[in-house]
Amino acid sequence: MTILLKTASVRVSSIQIMQVRVQNKDKSVWKSRYDGDVSANHHHRTPYRAIVTVEALLRNSDSTKTRLSFEPHPLVGDAWDALRRSLVCFRGQPLGTIAAVDSSSGEVLNYDQVFVRDFVPSALAFLMNGEPEIVKNFLLKTLLLQGWEKRIDRFKLGEGAMPASFKVLKDPKRGVDTLAADFGESAIGRVAPADSGFWWIILLRAYTKSTGDHTLAETPECQKGIRLIMNQCLAEGFDTFPTLLCADGCCMIDRRMGVYGYPIEIQALFFMSLRCALLLLKPEAEGNKDIMERIVTRLHALSYHMRTYFWLDFHQLNDIYRFKTEEYSHTAVNKFNVIPESIPDWLFDFMPSRGGYFVGNVSPARMDFRWFALGNCVAILASLATPEQAGAIMDLIEERWEDLIGEMPLKICYPAIEGHEWQNVTGCDPKNTRWSYHNGGSWPVLIWLLTAACIKTGRLKIARRAIDLAEARLARDSWPEYYDGKLGRYVGKQARKHQTWSIAGYLVAKMMLEDPSHLGMISLEEDKAMNPVLKRSASWTV
Repeated sequence: MTILLKTASVRVSSIQIMQVRVQNKDKSVWKSRYDGDVSANHHHRTPYRAIVTVEALLRNSDSTKTRLSFEPHPLVGDAWDALRRSLVCFRGQPLGTIAAVDSSSGEVLNYDQVFVRDFVPSALAFLMNGEPEIVKNFLLKTLLLQGWEKRIDRFKLGEGAMPASFKVLKDPKRGVDTLAADFGESAIGRVAPADSGFWWIILLRAYTKSTGDHTLAETPECQKGIRLIMNQCLAEGFDTFPTLLCADGCCMIDRRMGVYGYPIEIQALFFMSLRCALLLLKPEAEGNKDIMERIVTRLHALSYHMRTYFWLDFHQLNDIYRFKTEEYSHTAVNKFNVIPESIPDWLFDFMPSRGGYFVGNVSPARMDFRWFALGNCVAILASLATPEQAGAIMDLIEERWEDLIGEMPLKICYPAIEGHEWQNVTGCDPKNTRWSYHNGGSWPVLIWLLTAACIKTGRLKIARRAIDLAEARLARDSWPEYYDGKLGRYVGKQARKHQTWSIAGYLVAKMMLEDPSHLGMISLEEDKAMNPVLKRSASWTV
């Protein structure tokens, strides 16, 4: 007999039980994560693995008064119905989910298309629900689109470029379905998506991990697709850093928001896709050995660079504040010549004594100190963040809950820019006004990434609290795309209703919280070969 108690919130000697399996009469152990204090003097709260016997739990179960099963929230059924309504079929087979099913909006724009990044939470929801076929169809069709000739005006894009989105065109007279892909030529600003290829590789690995089916990833077509993406990213140029140089608007933040250069979102996704590619590529396949060696070399350089130069906590902020400038030679401490006077005033109050995060961007004489949620959550899932850094990121979220979560999870970035800075950075973008859209807006889709990061770091209370906030509003507000305001209190002024990834993000968060084993699809364990530069973040000292 097998009993699965999903994420039972049970306390046994200060231990948070995450998942339990009792098999036959064997004395199985409970794999759990510590959610209390490591030392007797209560100085640190570091994620810690513990082992508890089944007998120990049963002895304490009466006193816990905690139920060991979940009643499904009424919102879950409605969310599944809404997600299925967004499905689009190609020649009779489900292929993806469109961005939004909003009949109240006059203009459809491109919300009737299947976006690669938007489909990821939908794909994870279907995988977790035991419906992998739609994900397989999506992976194969987008791989087919990768092989198309890609042009913007007279310029030809690289072979590895994946589409930002595609649309299924139906001809009722001929009874024929065709695909139309957008590689950036129709996007606002005409920017190609740098993240599409990364999400495709990450999703292929999630499919493989979920189904146990390695045959799809090992097909010559998929192996070639991975190689093309990797070759495009690893191409040699004039770069002096292992990070990936990008244009503004090349990722989830797809409008001008000052993220040009080396944005944390792209670097974290790049790192995760490199690690996933290394797991998916067959060493014996032609052309793979060389690319795998290049991936390993890049991973070591990238992890060092990110953990050293992008990480910011109280101690590091104080160091930057005291930096000397105009230093020459390899002995320079201020390697990027960051001017201390460029540190924004808000940061000194925002930075807690305990906590830290990866800053938004680092390049010569420029450090973007803004917090970006997606990049930091992916850094935790990819193990780009060390365990200490991952814990510090969660500490920051707890310490600055009102700023980063507010009344609706989760701020896409913090803080908002306004006034003269807004004019210069966004080009007076009327959609990205302060505390709206990408400029400090709150995006419900990000709750799945937050929940995954919480599970990995053993901080389930944060996830539960955030999900409770979302459940109180999302259905009542018709699943909006984003919320406005410093606290995320108002439905976004141009937000689409019935936004698919808001729906899917909620479902994925709920399913992961009920069965944390789903985390394995989108989480990578720390690679011991990449020795962390920071043995313990300064934010963990007292």
